[in-house]
Amino acid sequence: MKVVFMGTPDFAVETLEALIRSEHQIAAVVTQPDKPKGRGKSMQFPPVKEIALKEGLIIYQPKKVRDPEFIKILKEIAPDVIVVVAFGQIIPQEIIDLPKYGCINVHGSLLPKYRGAAPIQWAVIDGEQESGVTTMQMDAGLDTGDMLLKTVVTLQEKETGGSLFEKLSKAGADLLIRTLKALEENSVTPKKQGESPTPYAKMLTKEMGRIDWEKEAKVIERLIRGLNPWPSAYTYLGEKTLKIWQAQVEERETGEKPGTVIEVNKKELKVQTGKGILSLEEVQLEGKKRMEIDAFLRGNAVEKGTVFGLT
Repeated sequence: MKVVFMGTPDFAVETLEALIRSEHQIAAVVTQPDKPKGRGKSMQFPPVKEIALKEGLIIYQPKKVRDPEFIKILKEIAPDVIVVVAFGQIIPQEIIDLPKYGCINVHGSLLPKYRGAAPIQWAVIDGEQESGVTTMQMDAGLDTGDMLLKTVVTLQEKETGGSLFEKLSKAGADLLIRTLKALEENSVTPKKQGESPTPYAKMLTKEMGRIDWEKEAKVIERLIRGLNPWPSAYTYLGEKTLKIWQAQVEERETGEKPGTVIEVNKKELKVQTGKGILSLEEVQLEGKKRMEIDAFLRGNAVEKGTVFGLT
């Protein structure tokens, strides 16, 4: 097939690389415009652009894909299919209708679950036992198109947003190649989604990471894993931010106020939550490196009775 690939972040890279290795012809790669980053505001390429440049592929970076000039370019390319993976812009109907096989989206959830921008992290935060990837025939809605193929991935006990991201990125690349073959062979029947049983997987923000110690320990622990590595879960130790990267749940009560350090020694720091205890295992104090709790406690005196979250 003649393919136009539309994608931007790291999640899209595995799929682009799988297409490069395949027998399909990549006529063009479409990605978001470069963005300034850091104090120097130097322009940074999207991860997909980095790969496309390395492979010598034709690249387009339209501010808006709905611009008539860009749509004219796509019509001239006349792709058999457009593959869309975490592109970052809404695809207009005129583009969806353009290729013979339409626009095929690779989505990091088992649709109709977790439509939206952050399905991978929300699956961890919500305590799902399994996740996966769905390929779908795009329509004008947000992740509402007819489903083509799925692949299921089981979540491990200590799964993080980052580890699941890696697994689904690889699974999505394989699934896309299988989907294109099935479309060519006319061996797949699109299936309507129906209503989603889960809330919209809204975009993550840094503010979401602030720990509410009134919540249950198991809920906080899932938040910690789901927001690892970004934007990360955090609390306050005095006036400094304390990121929490890993913790263990203990099902017991002390009667102390949520957020209170109820036990601390050379190797352990335990905090009362709204229900249950959270034993911190890996943390990062503002301006410092990530470290195991014993290393942290050697350099920071935290007393029993200290209350986290007060600024």
